[in-house]
Amino acid sequence: MADLRDMYQEVILEHAKSPRNYRTLASSARKAEGFNPLCGDRCTIYLDLKGDVIEDIAFQGNGCAISRASASMLTQALKGKTAAEAEKLFESFHRMVTGQSPNGGRASLGKLEVFAGVSEFPARVKCATLAWHTFEAALHGEQEPVTTE
Repeated sequence: MADLRDMYQEVILEHAKSPRNYRTLASSARKAEGFNPLCGDRCTIYLDLKGDVIEDIAFQGNGCAISRASASMLTQALKGKTAAEAEKLFESFHRMVTGQSPNGGRASLGKLEVFAGVSEFPARVKCATLAWHTFEAALHGEQEPVTTE
């Protein structure tokens, strides 16, 4: 089990150091900003939809390793998904990091399962979910900044 946790930690650190889709989208139809006052994490999600499909997604911001890695992996996981598929993935991810689904439903999360250990550290749940809540705001066209408080 320690080897698996070490591997998960390496994946998170690698995404934090070299985040994927860390850029703006000049043509983005939707954008939302999020803030985690506990850690100081900030995240902006840029979203381009083609019909109901996420054609492109990117982020910018700064924060702790968990926050940056989560945003990076979110962009990879959601690109090409429909809005309904993205919502379902968010629900599964949220249940996992809050410890509400210790075993069930995690197979559908794929690489996002590296965040399963976050449930053991309740203060870090907000770090892991900031980008996801910010994505939801962008998807629904909300203008108010998202906060994890």
